[in-house]
Amino acid sequence: MKTNLYIVNEIEPLDVTVKVTEAQLLFNELTYTHFPVIKQNIYLGCVSEADIRCFETDKTLDAYQYALEGFYVRETDNWLDILESFAQSNSNIMPVLDDNNSYLGFFELGDIMNLFNETPFLSEPGNILIVEKGVLDYSFSEISQIVESNNAKVLGLFISNMKNDVAQITLKISDSDINNIVQTFRRYSYNIVSRHQEDTFLTNLKERSQYLAKYLNI
Repeated sequence: MKTNLYIVNEIEPLDVTVKVTEAQLLFNELTYTHFPVIKQNIYLGCVSEADIRCFETDKTLDAYQYALEGFYVRETDNWLDILESFAQSNSNIMPVLDDNNSYLGFFELGDIMNLFNETPFLSEPGNILIVEKGVLDYSFSEISQIVESNNAKVLGLFISNMKNDVAQITLKISDSDINNIVQTFRRYSYNIVSRHQEDTFLTNLKERSQYLAKYLNI
């Protein structure tokens, strides 16, 4: 995926000599949480909308360089690294620099999310399965083997949570017999976190527990 096609450079960054009042007007017109600030085309950082409202309007941005946030990505970064940078910065724009730290433009969060939406993980039909196992006990190769041994394909997987030495893995699997896959994961000591209508194991367990409860109440 060529992310450089999504670099926005039609909107000029703020120069450090710009007055705060002009920057405030820019934020009034746009819907960005931050905006890049440069000095002689060298990126200094981003000023946030929350901060700009607190600055003295008759001063220039130069007086508030200490408040600039220095997050950015390189034009050669892949879309997943860019998405991670968005998450870490809590911003909906991401400045893009070349190897000489010259400012090239910025990415909008919506454009990068659209790239994610085009991946097979989201665009292809399939089943979502969430499993968990000890961080020292699971492996991606084992997970893939379990899925593929049931004549299915892994469309994507990632660690969606990690707590108390237990890793939670979210998978997207091509359309298949999800019940057989679930049972195989259980045989390999994976806990199934997600709920599935076709999970006959849970259905049978529930029916047996209801029968037992009824029997004990006789």
